[in-house]
Amino acid sequence: MVKSWSMGKSMLLGIGVIGFGFAATIPSATASAQDLELLKSGTLSVTIQPYMPYTAVKDGKLVGLDSDILAAIADKLGLKVEFSVTDFNGMLGSVQAQRADITIGGIAWSESRQKVGLFTDPPYYSPPAMAVGQDAKFPDVASLEGKNLGTVTGYVWAKSIAQVPNAKPHSYPAADSVFSDLASGRLDVGFLDPLLITYQQQQRPDMKVRIEYLTPPTAEQVAAHPDYKYFQAYMTGFYLPKQSLKLEKAISDQIDAMYKDGSLASLITKWGGDPKQFLVPSPEMAAQRRGIDRPADWAPPSIQN
Repeated sequence: MVKSWSMGKSMLLGIGVIGFGFAATIPSATASAQDLELLKSGTLSVTIQPYMPYTAVKDGKLVGLDSDILAAIADKLGLKVEFSVTDFNGMLGSVQAQRADITIGGIAWSESRQKVGLFTDPPYYSPPAMAVGQDAKFPDVASLEGKNLGTVTGYVWAKSIAQVPNAKPHSYPAADSVFSDLASGRLDVGFLDPLLITYQQQQRPDMKVRIEYLTPPTAEQVAAHPDYKYFQAYMTGFYLPKQSLKLEKAISDQIDAMYKDGSLASLITKWGGDPKQFLVPSPEMAAQRRGIDRPADWAPPSIQN
């Protein structure tokens, strides 16, 4: 999900612990505060916001796509997971202030965010999706001109919609408000994460909101409107404190392994996504991170490798 890197603080709404079991047969996989920069030995402290189908808490357990990925990684590393719940700015702020080991939930990689935190390799990629009314058609950026466009406050799509000529940009406190205004006709297009839109279709068919994929802007359009780059597919990542170099590497290694063993494809399918869309990077993605927070020969993980 494309979101802000604000340092805003928020009160934690809940806390719980999930045990994923320790790798007793592989002692070297067991993590400690010393070797993986954890706040608490043997425990991965994660903060989330309720954002299904990516992250949420149900019956005292983390659920959702990102939660499932993290659970698999924690199990491989021999860690249990302790979680807290806040809003988006709060979860990023908790990592940047080293009050949490990690935050998850479709967070988009950006150069500005990586300056104040660490991103793992992408657990998946997110295609450019829009929430629209039942019969609406918006095939490209030009078709958005003059329309009522909305997203959630702090998401970087707010920058993109503000640059669309003659459009009326709207910012909402939560995705529910975006869907509500779409259903009522007060909004033409809502920019949200694709699995969230699909999930809303399944849960509330009465709202008659559906997903549509935007044709990414051309290089010429991005040159004229730099923030149109957020209308392109983007890399997600798990987000860690800047000091957690070993932990980031350990988690990235597990993510890369999950591309290879098919487990990421299974989880993407479980939560309503197409692995060919979510697990294959766009050609420009390697260059975005090379020399920034990855070496010059870095290649984004892919199920096609």
